[in-house]
Amino acid sequence: MRDKLNILLVEDDDVDVEAIMRAFRRNNVAASFTVASNGLDALQILRGESETGRIDQPYLILLDINLPQMNGVEFLQVLRNDPQLRQSIVFVLTTSNRDEDKLAVYHWQVAGYLLKFETGPEYSGVIKLLNCYRQMVKFPPRLQAAA
Repeated sequence: MRDKLNILLVEDDDVDVEAIMRAFRRNNVAASFTVASNGLDALQILRGESETGRIDQPYLILLDINLPQMNGVEFLQVLRNDPQLRQSIVFVLTTSNRDEDKLAVYHWQVAGYLLKFETGPEYSGVIKLLNCYRQMVKFPPRLQAAA
């Protein structure tokens, strides 16, 4: 089994942030969370330009779509066009069930599109999925930061 899962949670709703983190703790899934409230903050964290520093690899990104300043689709576009970040593994976790949103994010190669209201009580489906993913999937190798 791998070490703890590093998660960049890109979510602007504090209630959802706390509920997701609590669900991981309740299910005894070792995870380290870094939280960004919008896409701009998330990019700064990923690039090590944030006051909080850079998130450790390997990591997963849990991304909401409806965010202030830079929404989830805009974030994905920048992420996938950045040579240092394009291999990031991203799961969308949102309330939007719109086909347009699904098409837009899958265009940018997300690993999955999860609806908050379909994840089961207290995000249990998300926890099971990500824990299994962490155990079964080989993550991309660590990239060295450009000098």
